[in-house]
Amino acid sequence: MNVPILHRWPRRPATAVALQRRLAGQVRICRLESQPRLLAGADAAFGGDGNTVLAGVVVWDCLTQQTLERIVVQRPCRFPYVPGLLSFRELPGVLAAFRKLRRAPDAVLCDAQGLAHPRRFGLACHLGLWLGLPTIGCAKSRLCGEYQVPPRQRGARTGLWLDGTEVGCVLRTRDDVRPLFVSPGHLCDVESAARLTLAAATRYRLPEPTRLAHLLVNAARRRLATSVHPTADRRWPNV
Repeated sequence: MNVPILHRWPRRPATAVALQRRLAGQVRICRLESQPRLLAGADAAFGGDGNTVLAGVVVWDCLTQQTLERIVVQRPCRFPYVPGLLSFRELPGVLAAFRKLRRAPDAVLCDAQGLAHPRRFGLACHLGLWLGLPTIGCAKSRLCGEYQVPPRQRGARTGLWLDGTEVGCVLRTRDDVRPLFVSPGHLCDVESAARLTLAAATRYRLPEPTRLAHLLVNAARRRLATSVHPTADRRWPNV
């Protein structure tokens, strides 16, 4: 998959914050007019030293509910842990994984925030600008914003509000299971993000593409922990 360079990666938090504020103005929030078929799930994990990122991407067919491709790469991490700046730790590796894909997905779901971010520029927004694709943040916990707890049945949702603006929703993907914090990243809106997340959450709380990406990177982390001579990149075959 071709991924053009959007910017150089800063090493200092103050420079990263300034870049977030500049790029936030390029995010486009719009309705998804059609239902994407090929969904990518992206996730990242870190080695025990915290200086190695394991980034994974899974391409999942929404129609057949089959995994078409999965990639995991290992990269050094050169940015410190700072809340609100996680994309600068994770995205260099995630983008390396996307570049290894043989086909481009129609949309991307991330275990991260989108607009539901203090500067309206979570990892899903950042990734969307790099890829030029619709992206959605499907986070397991709230970073910011106010909300009412949704009813307990699947599909119920309430708005997630920040400074008087709806930046996402709190979506129940399973009956009587904790909801997800869903927010648009790029090239979609709150309604489209909720609809696509629910369509992809076929069996579990998490949407299937992000659930599979999470399993992929955690398996890679376990292998890294027991490997004497870890390799720089690893590619799993298509299934």
